[in-house]
Amino acid sequence: MGREGYGVSTIIEKAFEALYASDDGSLDTAASLLAASPGADAELVRRGEEFVRTLWTRGWQPADLVRTARRELSDEPVRLLAGLIRTETAGYGRLPHRWQAQIDDLDADAARPADRFSRATAVLELYRLLVRLPRLDAVGPVPGEALPPAAAGEPRMLTRIRALLAKAEATGYPEEAEALTAKAQELMARHSLDEATLAAGAPSPETPGAIRIGVEPPYEQAKAILLDAVATANHCRAVWNEAYGFSTVVGFEADLDPVELLYTSLLVQGTAAMTRAEAEQRAGGRKRTKSFRQSFLLAYANRLGARLSATSRRVAAEAPTLLPALASREVAVGARTDELFPETRTTRVRAAWDEAGWTNGATAADRAGLHPHRPHLP
Repeated sequence: MGREGYGVSTIIEKAFEALYASDDGSLDTAASLLAASPGADAELVRRGEEFVRTLWTRGWQPADLVRTARRELSDEPVRLLAGLIRTETAGYGRLPHRWQAQIDDLDADAARPADRFSRATAVLELYRLLVRLPRLDAVGPVPGEALPPAAAGEPRMLTRIRALLAKAEATGYPEEAEALTAKAQELMARHSLDEATLAAGAPSPETPGAIRIGVEPPYEQAKAILLDAVATANHCRAVWNEAYGFSTVVGFEADLDPVELLYTSLLVQGTAAMTRAEAEQRAGGRKRTKSFRQSFLLAYANRLGARLSATSRRVAAEAPTLLPALASREVAVGARTDELFPETRTTRVRAAWDEAGWTNGATAADRAGLHPHRPHLP
């Protein structure tokens, strides 16, 4: 028996009433009850795993939960969440595609608060968030469902793109980064063309899928615009969920991972270019400003979108007989996007204008962007 003769289940139920209360006082009272009841610890963890498992069926994935928890909670509840995700997913024979990578990225720090009350408070803060999360549109199967056969390793094309972009991020020479990034986008465009060729020759039952990609502050609107530009240039669609810090990219499976790779790389390159531009501004006697950074990233996204799309159009024009097949796939992607998000709306850009930031951002995009010449690279 626990505190005041209560059984474990009763203690848990009384404590969990605070999850639905609007005041923190109820949470403190519940934390005191749990702190005085060591016998409830195992059941408390089991209930947490149930909350996580329920959220899988409601469309959430590990990265989504952790991203939201980081936005709303302190470090300790986030560490607790990482532990719950690891233990809950460890019991499945095989996880859906992309889930293992999300789990591998979880915080490995298993530090615990020094006292039971602090830990109970962190647990309840986490559970209060979890029980209030809404349903999301599913972007793939959940653990426990039947899964398609696992692919044997990473596709060679994706490995080549990853290597090119890693070199582009590492080089200190803008011209070399431009050539490497251009080659990566060209590979992506040609791969989409190959997929359209296969579909035109032997239509398959494949339908567009979707992935979620984190769009983190600061300057998340500019980042969402950049992701949309990358997605559009590669026959995908992106829908931004500002409240939960991600965009959903809809497209055929072969295009989704390359879009995420290219977006991540361009964001790294753009941030590095912005840092260099700010240093030059400071050297000229101008202080770094928020409006400079906003304008820089917006110009970077705007210019890159045009250049990425130009490369895709150029590659597609080399095989004009496949244009109807490409168009058909884009129609399918559009239909799937409308099915998942029937009530999307356009958001106006909210940013203070800074001419120097815009000019520097456009210049950086020209360097990282795509030109019509094929670089001679392995």
